[in-house]
Amino acid sequence: MTENGLGQVLGSLRRHPDVEAANLQAWDATDSLLLDAASGLLTPDSTVAVIGDNYGALTLGLLAGGPGPVPAEVRVHQDLVTGERALRNNAAALGVAAGFTQLPLGTELLSGADLVLLQLPRTLAELEEISDAVARYAPAGAVLLAGGRVKHMSLGMNAVLGKYFAKVQPQLARQKSRLLIASDLLRAEGTPPYPVTDHNAELDLDICAHGAVFAGTRLDIGTRFLLTFLPEIPAAARAVDLGCGTGILAAMYARRNPGTEVLATDRSAAAVASAGATARANGLAGITAVQDDAMSTLPAGSADLILLNPPFHLGSSVHAGAGLKLFEAAGRVLAPGGQLWTVYNSHLRYGPALERLVGPTTVKGRNPKFTVAASVRRAAG
Repeated sequence: MTENGLGQVLGSLRRHPDVEAANLQAWDATDSLLLDAASGLLTPDSTVAVIGDNYGALTLGLLAGGPGPVPAEVRVHQDLVTGERALRNNAAALGVAAGFTQLPLGTELLSGADLVLLQLPRTLAELEEISDAVARYAPAGAVLLAGGRVKHMSLGMNAVLGKYFAKVQPQLARQKSRLLIASDLLRAEGTPPYPVTDHNAELDLDICAHGAVFAGTRLDIGTRFLLTFLPEIPAAARAVDLGCGTGILAAMYARRNPGTEVLATDRSAAAVASAGATARANGLAGITAVQDDAMSTLPAGSADLILLNPPFHLGSSVHAGAGLKLFEAAGRVLAPGGQLWTVYNSHLRYGPALERLVGPTTVKGRNPKFTVAASVRRAAG
């Protein structure tokens, strides 16, 4: 298809069910740069593994819009369930009924893949886990095309790729994006580097983390502040750690309330795997970890307590929409009289939104950066 055809495909993409706004789009210049570079390497027999395809631009560009031949098989790994669902939604809108398979990061994704397209992650830890998987499972002749926005790239990325590929060739930047072409794969051996486990002496907790999870095995300062209120947070029959990350809130609450059924949920597959590993590492059998988008699969009124340290970024953009979506979800899932305890950056002034979307809200504490608030779900009607 022509370059104009690719533009039509990219221009039609939506972020839904992720947050949508006028200043947020479903593709960027890195997507088109990766597709251009891939077109010269593709054949009708190619098997392509796509990693980090935010909303389907790379996958659907290959199948419905790219200038090169359509590959025989496209396999896709997206860490976020919102990205997985957006890809399926966009494929349906474009009439792409087949041609791609969504898979976890591992051998099924990478075995036999002669070309790997990667939207570079923001952290070196995530890049290391991905690079190790490629070196462990992809064929020896595989080529990795890794692209990112120049402002988010670092020489550390070249160094990580250099551990797994004999050749790493940086390309000239275009439209503030740049490609790294990695080839001559060095086979990974031994135990994979992730997940990692560290003991946090402050909490007396073993914390497990995959490369893509926020803060790694560290205790982020917002969670630390919310945990100081743990003695005030009521016991509940059913509790949810919403946006669980490595599952620290779920683990500490379950340890204090061993009779509670605790659900740790996150839209990130890496976070859910990390939270499950953290629960197992600490012998906390009452925790179940589930990947979901803002508790979309939970029935209304099914939780008595929700703990939340909401993100304030959507990708690389600072945006309040992520928190607001989770507050709205909490208002739906909490039973009447149930409580949402949340910690948030004070400058975001979420109080009125919590009142509107959940119910009466009381500020429990504030430090120079964060606010902790408890919101009570108002009765129906």
